Order: sequence, then structure tokens, then C-alpha cells
Amino acid sequence: MNVMSGEPAARRGRDRRGYRRRMRSAAALLLIAAPAALRAETVPFDLARWEIKAEESRVVDLDGRPSLVLKGGIAAVAGSRFTDGIIEFDLRMSGERGFMGAAWRIQDLESYEEFYLRPHQSGNPDANQYQPVFHGVAAWQLYHGERYGSPSSYRFDQWVHLKIVVAGTRAEVYIDDMTRPALRIDELKRGLAGGRVGLTAGNFAPATFSNFRYTPMPKPPVLQGGPRAPEVAPPGSILAWQVSRVFDGRTLDGKLALEGDPRQSWTRLAAEDRGLANLARVQGVKEHQDTVFARFDVRSDREQAKRLRFGFSDAVKVYLNGRLLYAGSDEYRSRDYRFLGSIGLYDEVVLPLAKGENQVWMAVSESFGGWGVMARFEDLDGIKIVDGS
Repeated sequence: MNVMSGEPAARRGRDRRGYRRRMRSAAALLLIAAPAALRAETVPFDLARWEIKAEESRVVDLDGRPSLVLKGGIAAVAGSRFTDGIIEFDLRMSGERGFMGAAWRIQDLESYEEFYLRPHQSGNPDANQYQPVFHGVAAWQLYHGERYGSPSSYRFDQWVHLKIVVAGTRAEVYIDDMTRPALRIDELKRGLAGGRVGLTAGNFAPATFSNFRYTPMPKPPVLQGGPRAPEVAPPGSILAWQVSRVFDGRTLDGKLALEGDPRQSWTRLAAEDRGLANLARVQGVKEHQDTVFARFDVRSDREQAKRLRFGFSDAVKVYLNGRLLYAGSDEYRSRDYRFLGSIGLYDEVVLPLAKGENQVWMAVSESFGGWGVMARFEDLDGIKIVDGS
């Protein structure tokens, strides 16, 4: 009887000790979390607190909330500093065509990480978009598919809550549902450099924002899921390019051959995981300054023909040893109103290689949505790729 009555008492003792341990652990977690919570800063829409470069921006009262209406630009919080942490805000949008969201690690108003919604694509695979912006050049034509957008559905003419959790080279985006990420970003393309935080809105429909706040954290927060395996460039891919200074692509019109080396300054650009070279990493574009040469060398052990598959955005001219072999355009809506101009290995050319050294130059022009190039040989027999450095 004593044994039987003593067992529940022992269990109760163990339960109390376990409860005390759990409470101590919870208290420790609260102590850890509290400083981060105290660092959350709500930024009022006092225009003196923001640096804005936009077609339209104004502060209004909507539903009793001080709100920022933004169109055609970016608004950065003056003096903010953010590498890792949480960004939260409310967004109100119509179902009209528009592009609205947030930016972080803003180096200047032309270089930052960005996530935005496409309300007119609600429910579609490209209902939203992550993209890095280099030198003012958007990149959605380069970064497309399930790694960079998700088929989210939106509520219109109501406040939608967004939260972006940034951790090192990864991020998670929550839209209304704060328990499950709408998008997991496996790799932030701009690296770890800290910067400011802010809001963005493209052309077309304006966006209205309220309740903007951000929480910088000294250590990357824990994300819900792990990263997917990186995309791997297929064998035969060009993994490094030499990129010229930007020039006016119209100077190549009507030229079937190149004379000498018209671009004396070159920058080596390594391709990303899947073999993509984002040319905007090197420099931006301006009016009549929209084209670069991207080149690599091929060493062949004999005269032979080799098939080269390639992708580009937005237009290209391909030269082998100074002679024009191919010209094409993949500009947005250049084929029909549904054509996006997304980059991929969709084109090909046969290169008549000479024995010894061969130079492949691609004049790549940018007009809208992404500036990039990628290429691979289907067969490496008898050749060696050299990046021209």
C-alpha cells in the first residue's frame, strides 16, 4: 500500500521539477527575446523620416491610419541600419496591375533586395516576386519560378499584413498568415552587406502602406524551413565571363564583323549557381548606354563545329572570332502580349571553331526587366573553356 501510494507522489515530484525546468527555460527564452522585441522601431510616415525617390508619394489618413501612398519608386527609412531581422507592414491595394512591397539592405536607392506583390496575378505562380536590384536594374526576367515567387491569393481594398524575416543569405515572407511562409528565399543574391529598409511601388497602380516597423537583430533569426539544394549549372556551362564597359548598342547596327578590340576595359564576372551571369552586377544602364560585350575563349584541338546553347535578356549579337553569327531579341512582349522574356537556355548556334584559340563575344543589350546571359556547350570533346582573363 505504501509503495502504491508513494508512486504518485514521486511522479508528482518529478512533474513539479519538470515544470520548474520548463518555466526556467521559458523565462530564459523571454530574456533572450525581449531585447530584440525592444529594438523594434515603428516608423511614422513623417516625410522627414524617409528618403523618397518616386513618381508619386503623399501621406494620407485612411481608415484612421496615417498611411503612405507610393507609386513609381522607393521610400527608404533615413538613418536605418538593417542586416538581419524582421520587417512588417500593412498594405492596401486594388486588383489593378501593380508592383508593391518592401526593400532591405538598401545601399542606395538603386541597389537593394526587394520583394513585391503582383495583385493582378493573384493566385497565379508569379503572384509575387523576390529580386535583387543592382545599379537600378530590375531582374525579374532572370529570377523566375518557384524559388522566386509563389501562387498567393490576395484580398483587395483591405489591409493585408506582410512580414519578411531576413536571416543571413536567406529570408521568409509571410502574407496575412503569420504561421506559414508564403515564400522561402533560398539565396539573397546581394550578399550580407547591411543597409537601410524601406518600401517600394512600381509604376501602374499606387500602393498604400501603414504600420511600418522593423526589428534589426544582432544574430540571424531562426527560419522555419531549411534551404533547398542550390541550382547547379549543367556540365559545359560558361562559369565566368569578361564584361566590357557599357556602350550604345546602336553602334553595332549593320556590322557583320568587329574590328579590333573596341572595349579596352574588362571586368571578370562569375556566373551564379545555375550558370546565370547577372550583368547588372558590374554596372547599370542609361539612355543610349545599354549594351556590353560578355566574352569567353575556347581552345580547340582541331577545326570542328560545336553547338552552343545560350540565353540572354534582352537582345544579343553573337560573334565568333570577330564575325557575326547570330542576332536575336527576347524583349518583354516582343512576340505577343503574354511573352515575358524570361531567361533560359532556349537559343542555340553552331560555332565553326578554328584549331587553337577562339573568342566568343556576345553583345547583350538591356531594355527592361533583367540584364543577363548564360551559355553551355553540349559537348566538351576536344575543347577547353577559358574565361578570357
